[in-house]
Amino acid sequence: MRLGAIDCGTNSIRLLIAEAQSTDNGIQLKDLERQMKIVRLGKGVDATGWLAKESLERTFAATRDYAALLKEYGVKQVRFAATSATRDAGNRDIFTRGIQDILGIEPEVITGTEEAELSFAGALSSVGNTGETTLVVDLGGGSTEFVLGNQKGVLAARSVDIGCVRLTERHISSDPPNVSQVARVIADTDKALATALGTVDLSATQRIVGVAGTVTTVAAHALGLESYDPARIDRADICIKEISKAAADMVAMTSAQRSKLGYMHDGRVDVIPAGSVIWARIVERVSAMTGGAVTSALASEKDILDGLALSVASRAGL
Repeated sequence: MRLGAIDCGTNSIRLLIAEAQSTDNGIQLKDLERQMKIVRLGKGVDATGWLAKESLERTFAATRDYAALLKEYGVKQVRFAATSATRDAGNRDIFTRGIQDILGIEPEVITGTEEAELSFAGALSSVGNTGETTLVVDLGGGSTEFVLGNQKGVLAARSVDIGCVRLTERHISSDPPNVSQVARVIADTDKALATALGTVDLSATQRIVGVAGTVTTVAAHALGLESYDPARIDRADICIKEISKAAADMVAMTSAQRSKLGYMHDGRVDVIPAGSVIWARIVERVSAMTGGAVTSALASEKDILDGLALSVASRAGL
């Protein structure tokens, strides 16, 4: 079965075209096409509550490109999911009508809980379900999802309003960020963790898995890569001290210095300092909550996009 999935977040819009087949180990996906475009749909949404015209135009243009690819591959089964920025926007109806006009399907503005569950399914398709109580952290542009689960499935999930774009716009105003700006990012992250704790028992974590662009970019830096290499990043187990060091490096660099890093996507240069601080703070705090039992975090190249694709196959009865 050939299928498509599109994940439209605050910072990027991503496409996966895959062939799915049923096996003894569940549904397996074979990538045919995987693309990402930075469109910054959520630019300014934290402050204004509205999707900007220019952001919508960038997103619609990217969607037209994806529609052409879906047609080229003959894909009939497609799921389009929009997340944090669209959930928050007062004019999201303009967005949903525009996407429907382009793709011929109604885009789903999914809840934070559903986003979390899809991220969990996608991440585990990469790192495997070992039976350990696993915390999947999906660190996006506008929100971050905390999902705790084990071999039986999701135990608890919570979406909170912190992300690399949201906290950059809210707190980062110098290049590089200064100490007080970083402190405000940390303070917001701590508040978000306190909120997540109301639903998710982070102290029960036995394994941390991080997904999305901030996490994989920090992993690339911690691994000392010269260019972005998904094969080396996927399932990389990185100690928390190295994650914290990578975050400190990102904060210390200027935008010009970060842009010269071979693994850095142009659309992530300005938001990676805040994003890396959020990620480092999360893994540090979760480790502390486990009494130091968790000392590292896995990076996964598979995430909500893969979860969406798996859900398409499941809905089709595969």
